[in-house]
Amino acid sequence: MSTQAEQATHRAPILAARGLIKSYGKSEALRGASVDLRAGEILAVTGASGSGKSTLLHCLAGIVRPDKGSVSYGDEQLDRLHEERLSELRRTDFGVVFQFGQLIPELTALDNVALPLLLAGTSRCAAHARADEWLERFGVLGQAALRPGEMSGGQSQRVALARALVTGPRIVFADEPTGALDSLAGEQVMAALARTARETGAAIVLITHDAQVAAYADREVQLHDGTVQEQATVSGAVRHDV
Repeated sequence: MSTQAEQATHRAPILAARGLIKSYGKSEALRGASVDLRAGEILAVTGASGSGKSTLLHCLAGIVRPDKGSVSYGDEQLDRLHEERLSELRRTDFGVVFQFGQLIPELTALDNVALPLLLAGTSRCAAHARADEWLERFGVLGQAALRPGEMSGGQSQRVALARALVTGPRIVFADEPTGALDSLAGEQVMAALARTARETGAAIVLITHDAQVAAYADREVQLHDGTVQEQATVSGAVRHDV
């Protein structure tokens, strides 16, 4: 029986970037990068520091507009959308996780996870109930009343994952989600993220420089000086163990 990821390779892309060029001053971060993402797959984007990985993710998520090129999501071209529509997509269809989680320090874990739902108009009671479910799913329900400064790095990153997935996004963008963690905590976070992606059908764009993290992916794209140099199918040995 084919896996969900294998089936995904036969589907049309849900996100497609073509010829992305992005410069910051005289520094070219992207030089014509193109990449596809299909529903239900985990795509690892790897490369040396400064190769353009984070810039690519930011363009794919509609956080940064490319100078040239296009990013298509369904029948919408992200680089042409108004900021209001981009913000709506990031509240509903897209989830974003950064290296340091970027939780709001004044809020408890529960309120951090519930926040995207509250911003979308969900009642506080319903938002908290759903946040509880996701905290439990990532094994941090016991930290619901704690603030980020009272949790370990691994716990905080699991809370950040719960926040990114609580709205049921179609795509999760994870920028070095284990980069600030030790190896054990990193493995636990990646196992939880991969398992949840399989269960929910969400696609993941995973930025990493760590081969062990990339091993959770179905496919790997390597960037070099802002261009896509190689695409490879990952063996998935780690993925099948989650």
